[in-house]
Amino acid sequence: MNWGKLKHFSLLVVAGFSIVSIQLAQASAEHPLSGTYKVLRESHAGNQVRVRLQLHLLNPKGRDLHIQRITLWEFSHPAKDGTRVSSVALHAGASADVTEEVTISRAEYELWKRGAKPRVVLEFAGPAGRFTTEVVHLERASGGKEN
Repeated sequence: MNWGKLKHFSLLVVAGFSIVSIQLAQASAEHPLSGTYKVLRESHAGNQVRVRLQLHLLNPKGRDLHIQRITLWEFSHPAKDGTRVSSVALHAGASADVTEEVTISRAEYELWKRGAKPRVVLEFAGPAGRFTTEVVHLERASGGKEN
């Protein structure tokens, strides 16, 4: 095989991988997980707030997800007591409700009252047993305790 043909073949392989990668990224971005939250109960202790949340998670993806871990993120780091080992099946095109109790800072809770969206990081088993994470920005659902 001469260098010219090898060069063209290499370019075709790189272009093929690029197209597949872009399509996979677009497919993931087009159907992100979404969710809402309701504050069911809150209790204040100093600079901390213990919050009982009901999360309503929606999976518009074309495959079932088995959530292994849910982490509530406060600003740029996980909240104290914010990670829960879970076993939640989130079927394709369906939703699931999860109730969590977490402790967050009073400052973070005040931001929620002013409209900041809490974030959860969901960890689930992906293809070939690899774990995948996805960040979900939660919207406040109606009918919950007023923040």
